[in-house]
Amino acid sequence: MYQFGKDDFFRMVEALTLRIILHDAETKSILWANQAARDALGFTLEEFPALKAPDMTSSAEKYRREVGLRWLDEAASTGQCTIEWCYRAKNGAEILSEAIATRVALDNQDVLMVQFRDISAEEALKRELRRVESRLKEFMQDLAEGVIVVDSLGEVAYVSESGCRILERAQAEIVGTRFDGWCETPVLPLLRDHASRDKPGHDAFSVRYRLRVGSGDYRWHQATARHIDIEDDVSGYLVLFRDITKQVEAESLERERERQIEYLARYNAMGEMAMTIAHEISQPLSASRNFIEGASMRLAMNRDDPAPISFGLQQAARQIEHASLIIKSMREYVVKLEQAETLIDLNAIVRDSLYFISLKCADANVSMQLDLDTSALPVSCEKVLIGQVIMNIAFNAIEEMSALDEGRRSLRIETRTSGERALVAIHDLGRGLPHADRERIFDGFFSGKPGGNGIGLALCKSIVSRHRGDIWAQNREPFGTTFAFSLPLCQGHGQGSNRAAP
Repeated sequence: MYQFGKDDFFRMVEALTLRIILHDAETKSILWANQAARDALGFTLEEFPALKAPDMTSSAEKYRREVGLRWLDEAASTGQCTIEWCYRAKNGAEILSEAIATRVALDNQDVLMVQFRDISAEEALKRELRRVESRLKEFMQDLAEGVIVVDSLGEVAYVSESGCRILERAQAEIVGTRFDGWCETPVLPLLRDHASRDKPGHDAFSVRYRLRVGSGDYRWHQATARHIDIEDDVSGYLVLFRDITKQVEAESLERERERQIEYLARYNAMGEMAMTIAHEISQPLSASRNFIEGASMRLAMNRDDPAPISFGLQQAARQIEHASLIIKSMREYVVKLEQAETLIDLNAIVRDSLYFISLKCADANVSMQLDLDTSALPVSCEKVLIGQVIMNIAFNAIEEMSALDEGRRSLRIETRTSGERALVAIHDLGRGLPHADRERIFDGFFSGKPGGNGIGLALCKSIVSRHRGDIWAQNREPFGTTFAFSLPLCQGHGQGSNRAAP
């Protein structure tokens, strides 16, 4: 076995890149420094023994001589002690270091071997990380959004302070628990399906769920989630969430308001149609009365021949049935029903509305023309409400033309396709819209009728918007107005006619 001598050991220490300074264990004076230490501090080997603490140490209070002596004393008594120390080079440059003092027993005396390395870059990086962490913590503290990390097993690995506030739970109550344990319906299957690591770019997706917070109340959350896979840390899902309970409640109130508006729309239609069909009903009722009175007279005059009496009663029954059908048609249209969207041909809705529109036209002596697309126009809608829109616009047009010359009393109803949408247009030859009124024609307070409240067109806009459609009005040349609305065609529809808009 090779035997190391003192000279061998000295040469190895001298060759080390680690900076080493030897101090006397008793006096703490410097005895020697290796080449790496001499290069770092800029002092020669001859200069080192004469150096004192102030000569090679930062002047900052935390590095005063008494602190350094206590550190070396601790190393001398315990065998080793570590300190953060700031050396100052001969040229004045300061070197923030991690210094380890170790007591070494030599043949002739005990020494303290101080090994130090420059940690300036490390400390700067640590300070920057602490500053970034402090900023993030400060920024996230008052965020309306919370951050939570759910691992692949569904357990919470991390939650932000804002997340704790939104969940109304302490961090210790959240981390390590199953996230789905608070949710009304499991969310983890959705995360696995939509935020899989197999998806390109780990695309984020949105999810809405309802969960129980610390107070026991259920709250609605809107979240954006994506898959994360941090090496040697966590593999799972990053979820950025916020409380939308008030928004969900507002949406529920809005849906209820829309249902009430639709209810009013149906009964608004009933009022409009009641006046129109009053004359239509009076005819069969008057005729049935005449037939019954005639049958009564024949019965009083001639009891032996029942044929005339039977004929009169049969005719009266037919007239009463006719009146009953008229009343039934109106009642079925406006009765309050919980409607649901169905797939239906928009042309069929127009045809179903024609009976009532024709009655209104006949009463005002307005001619009506149909120009329906020859292809089916399948849309998803509540047919009663869309029919109400068609009738409301048509009734307004008829009333507008009722006071004009007979040559101007013409109504045309058209259906066609426009790109991926089905369109209904109702054209009249009325006086048109003043320019100032075009922007507010569908406002709830606009009306072109004397004493009108404007609710009809506002209802039309509400109904069409709810069905993902658009509604508008424009003047025609040389006179008249076109009211039109469009609804999305259902997928798979073949394009119908390509007639240009009038």
